[in-house]
Amino acid sequence: MILALDIGNTNITIGVYREDELLFVSRMATDCSRMEDQYAIELRDILEIYGVSVHEIKGAAISSVVPPLTTHMMRAVKRLTGVEPVCVGPNTKTSIRIDVRQPEMVGADLVVGCVAAAEMFHGPTIILDMGTATTLVMLDREKNMRGGCIIPGVGISMDALTRRAAQLPSISLEAPEHVACDNTVDCMRSGIIYGTACMIDGLVERMEEEIGEKCHVVATGGLCREIIQHCDHSIHFCDTLLLDGLLKIYKDNVSA
Repeated sequence: MILALDIGNTNITIGVYREDELLFVSRMATDCSRMEDQYAIELRDILEIYGVSVHEIKGAAISSVVPPLTTHMMRAVKRLTGVEPVCVGPNTKTSIRIDVRQPEMVGADLVVGCVAAAEMFHGPTIILDMGTATTLVMLDREKNMRGGCIIPGVGISMDALTRRAAQLPSISLEAPEHVACDNTVDCMRSGIIYGTACMIDGLVERMEEEIGEKCHVVATGGLCREIIQHCDHSIHFCDTLLLDGLLKIYKDNVSA
C-alpha cells in the first residue's frame, strides 16, 4: 500500500492506495506547533481507524506548501512505517515540464495537480484548486505548465470582509435564489458564490485566449463544489486530484 499526504495551509489530506485503488481519504489540521512524534501518533490512529496496518505501507509520497512541517512529517512517516517518503520538490521526476521563469518557486501542490490532470485529459487543461488560496494553472497540449494565477481564497475573503466591516455577520456558504438579494446575508452569499463563479469563468476565458484553444477544466478543493456548479464553463470536479497526482509521482520516482 502507498501512503499519500498533501500538506496544505489549513488541512493535511491523507490517502492510502492499494495499487490504483484509493482505500480512504482523511484529514487532520495543519498545526506547525506539533512535532513529528505527535503527527506519527495521529497518522497511526487514522490508519487503524480505516483498518490499515502501518506494516502494510510499502511506500509514501508527500507534497507540502508548509515548509516548517515538511521535515516533521517526513520523519513521522519514516518512523511509523520504515519507508523513506518521496517528497515533491524541484528535483522530483514528473510527467510534466514546468515552463515558467522560476520553476523552483512553483508550489508542490500545483505540480501535483498538474501531474494528475495530465493523466486525466488529452489537450490543454486548466487546473482549479480552491483551498486557503484559489489557484488556476494552465497546461498546454504538450504537458508544459505555462503558468497561472493565485487569488485569496473564499474563506480568507469572507474572514477579511466580516472582520473589517462591523455590521456584516459570519455566514455559511449556500447560493441564494437570486443574484440581487434583499437582505444582508443573502447579498454576501450572492457576492461570494456568484462573484467567484464569474471570476473563474473570466479567468478561464482569458487563459484560453492566451493559449489559443479551448481547455479542459478540472477543479479540486473543499470550497469549490458549491461554486463551480454556477460557472458557465463545464468544469470536472475531482476531490482526490492531488492524492492521485502523488500516487503517479511516487510510481514515476520509485521506478526511475
